[in-house]
Amino acid sequence: MSYYVYILKCGDGTLYTGWTNNLEDRLTAHREGRGAKYTRGRRPLDLVYTEEHPSKSEAAKREYQIKSMTRRQKERLIDS
Repeated sequence: MSYYVYILKCGDGTLYTGWTNNLEDRLTAHREGRGAKYTRGRRPLDLVYTEEHPSKSEAAKREYQIKSMTRRQKERLIDS
Protein backbone atom coordinates (compact mmCIF):
# COMPACT_ATOMS: atom_id res chain seq x y z
CA MET A 1 0.00 0.00 0.00
CA SER A 2 1.22 3.48 -0.81
CA TYR A 3 0.90 6.58 1.34
CA TYR A 4 0.88 10.14 0.08
CA VAL A 5 2.06 13.44 1.50
CA TYR A 6 0.30 16.37 -0.11
CA ILE A 7 0.12 20.14 -0.02
CA LEU A 8 -3.08 22.07 -0.69
CA LYS A 9 -3.20 25.75 -1.52
CA CYS A 10 -6.22 27.20 0.25
CA GLY A 11 -8.49 29.96 -1.01
CA ASP A 12 -6.89 32.45 1.39
CA GLY A 13 -3.41 31.67 -0.02
CA THR A 14 -2.22 29.53 2.89
CA LEU A 15 -0.68 26.08 2.44
CA TYR A 16 -2.00 22.96 4.17
CA THR A 17 0.11 19.78 4.44
CA GLY A 18 -1.29 16.33 5.18
CA TRP A 19 -0.85 12.62 4.46
CA THR A 20 -3.21 9.82 3.46
CA ASN A 21 -3.37 6.35 1.98
CA ASN A 22 -6.16 7.36 -0.43
CA LEU A 23 -5.44 10.71 -2.02
CA GLU A 24 -8.63 10.93 -4.08
CA ASP A 25 -10.93 10.24 -1.11
CA ARG A 26 -9.00 12.62 1.13
CA LEU A 27 -9.20 15.46 -1.40
CA THR A 28 -12.94 14.88 -1.77
CA ALA A 29 -13.32 15.01 2.01
CA HIS A 30 -11.41 18.30 2.18
CA ARG A 31 -13.40 19.82 -0.66
CA GLU A 32 -16.73 18.78 0.88
CA GLY A 33 -15.82 20.23 4.28
CA ARG A 34 -15.27 16.83 5.91
CA GLY A 35 -11.48 17.16 6.04
CA ALA A 36 -9.33 18.98 8.56
CA LYS A 37 -10.90 21.89 10.44
CA TYR A 38 -8.17 24.12 9.02
CA THR A 39 -9.35 23.67 5.43
CA ARG A 40 -13.11 23.86 6.06
CA GLY A 41 -13.35 27.64 5.92
CA ARG A 42 -10.55 28.15 3.42
CA ARG A 43 -12.02 26.76 0.21
CA PRO A 44 -11.51 26.51 -2.71
CA LEU A 45 -8.59 24.11 -2.35
CA ASP A 46 -6.03 23.26 -5.02
CA LEU A 47 -3.71 20.26 -4.85
CA VAL A 48 -0.26 21.72 -5.58
CA TYR A 49 2.16 18.96 -4.50
CA THR A 50 2.27 15.21 -3.81
CA GLU A 51 4.87 12.64 -2.81
CA GLU A 52 4.38 8.88 -2.64
CA HIS A 53 5.86 6.84 0.22
CA PRO A 54 5.90 3.07 0.83
CA SER A 55 4.95 3.20 4.52
CA LYS A 56 2.74 5.13 6.89
CA SER A 57 5.69 6.00 9.13
CA GLU A 58 7.71 7.45 6.24
CA ALA A 59 4.76 9.54 5.10
CA ALA A 60 4.16 10.83 8.63
CA LYS A 61 7.85 11.72 9.05
CA ARG A 62 7.89 13.55 5.74
CA GLU A 63 4.69 15.42 6.63
CA TYR A 64 6.40 16.58 9.84
CA GLN A 65 9.47 17.71 7.86
CA ILE A 66 7.36 19.70 5.43
CA LYS A 67 5.26 21.26 8.20
CA SER A 68 8.53 22.40 9.81
CA MET A 69 9.57 24.26 6.64
CA THR A 70 9.11 27.95 6.08
CA ARG A 71 6.60 29.08 3.48
CA ARG A 72 9.45 29.93 1.11
CA GLN A 73 10.92 26.43 1.46
CA LYS A 74 7.49 24.90 0.80
CA GLU A 75 7.08 27.05 -2.31
CA ARG A 76 10.49 25.90 -3.59
CA LEU A 77 9.45 22.29 -2.99
CA ILE A 78 6.20 22.86 -4.88
CA ASP A 79 8.07 24.48 -7.78
CA SER A 80 10.67 21.69 -8.01
